[in-house]
Amino acid sequence: MTTSPQTASFQAQAASPISAAGFAPIDRAARQDSGQIVNAMSVDVEDYFQVQAFARTVARDRWDEFERRVELNTDRVLQIFADANVSATFFCLGWVAERYPQLIRRIADQGHEVASHGWAHHLVTSQTPEEFREDIRRTRGFLEDLSGQQVTGYRAATFSIGRTNLWAFDALAAEGYRYSSSIFPVHHDLYGMPEAPHGPFRPRAGEAFVEFPMCTVEALGRTIPCSGGGYFRLMPYAAFNWAVRRLHSDSKRPCIFYFHPWEIDPDQPRVPGLSMKGKFRHYLNLDRMEPRLKRLLADFRWDRMDRVFGSFLSN
Repeated sequence: MTTSPQTASFQAQAASPISAAGFAPIDRAARQDSGQIVNAMSVDVEDYFQVQAFARTVARDRWDEFERRVELNTDRVLQIFADANVSATFFCLGWVAERYPQLIRRIADQGHEVASHGWAHHLVTSQTPEEFREDIRRTRGFLEDLSGQQVTGYRAATFSIGRTNLWAFDALAAEGYRYSSSIFPVHHDLYGMPEAPHGPFRPRAGEAFVEFPMCTVEALGRTIPCSGGGYFRLMPYAAFNWAVRRLHSDSKRPCIFYFHPWEIDPDQPRVPGLSMKGKFRHYLNLDRMEPRLKRLLADFRWDRMDRVFGSFLSN
């Protein structure tokens, strides 16, 4: 099989060491007085059986065997946002959109941003450049047809863009995406690129595409995640609230918060055969998530990512 020049370029970039020194951090815009900061609320629209913690237990070709709860749970999320008068960005799986097209239309019709989470929650680290481009092209086109919106945002499954596959940014830009929120600058057994900038940056200097990494703060000599997900369920609410305010005071930048619809569903079916770590990560404090989320929505100001970071995307 002949390799295209563009694919060869992507592969060469992936093979060569690229450090944070090659990035172009953006030290402007979105910086506001702490009391006026509007944060970015986001939802990764996937069902409970599609998470990476279950990947060794639940094969993709068995997904249709499981009870689906993503539509009901996402509709609950939409109601929570409506009650709080909050707009958000929904990073949607194409797999979900294909089965629940009206859900994607409801998300768009209620004023939220529809963005891409890829088609079937494949890690970018498990895909070739050709497979990745086909995946993001297919997902973007499908979501645009359903939502009537231009889809410009992307989040990788399990934050799986990092030092070994920075070619993914070139592929995203080539397919019409304007931003990603796919890097978590922390140490973690499943993901993480701690040497990446901890604020918005352009992966390729001089190009318009922007990465908005997940948020962290420095405390007691450690890097503490403060972007939601399992960390939000693990940390006491007061500690997470403090971390967001610390982020505001230290950097004057918005927090990017994310969660999944299944996290507000403590009654979801239990998947057998999980490791202790998998059970802990997935099921911890599910019964506390919804009230904590409502408190978070009340304690800070929130909006969709394309508006919060609009000044970064205008060039």
